[in-house]
Amino acid sequence: MSQDYEVTKQNKIRQIREKGAYDRDTVHGILDAGLVAHVAFVQDGEPVVVPMLYGRDGETLFLHGARKSRVIRLLEKTRRACINVTLLDGLVFARSAFHSSMNYRSVTVFGPARLVDDLDAKKHALHVINECTMPGRRAELRMSHDNELKMTGVIAVDIEAASAKVSDKMPDDDPDDLDAPVWGGVLPIETRFTELLPDEHVKESIEPSAALRAMEGKKL
Repeated sequence: MSQDYEVTKQNKIRQIREKGAYDRDTVHGILDAGLVAHVAFVQDGEPVVVPMLYGRDGETLFLHGARKSRVIRLLEKTRRACINVTLLDGLVFARSAFHSSMNYRSVTVFGPARLVDDLDAKKHALHVINECTMPGRRAELRMSHDNELKMTGVIAVDIEAASAKVSDKMPDDDPDDLDAPVWGGVLPIETRFTELLPDEHVKESIEPSAALRAMEGKKL
């Protein structure tokens, strides 16, 4: 398998091409760091975008939703999806509004979508989503009831084409603006987990597991 996704009319970066990347390591790294995917599809000729939980297993993304939800039913019907995951890393303060921007890591994926209806395949997909979102947590919990599995919808999207775009620079001001009496630089944005907060039903003898403790303070 090639280390790069093929560049096609669909996934080609057209604006600020130097920030684009097509290698699988960059694409997978951003997907694995994110928690929410924005999934685009067409309903009755109109564009719709829905945020969804997801998990990656190799070259497949699994999307999680209620079995009767609109997005699950429409993706089952249309069999095509466009998915974006974006992480904001900072505000870039240039000395002009034109050059002010953001630092970010972003991936857009295109591919065929299919409903995961086989019970064993659905269990595997849900395990992938759980591990990507809450690593190690699934092993601590009871088995899912049959009705819970029936109520849950999973869509698999194979990564047919993908591209990443990464911006991590200081301002790129025009030379004429550099002497302006205005501060320039970056204000970093950090998305991270903080501290676990117990609910009112946690018994005094029960402590968070090592898997949960490992997530505290983790930066995305």
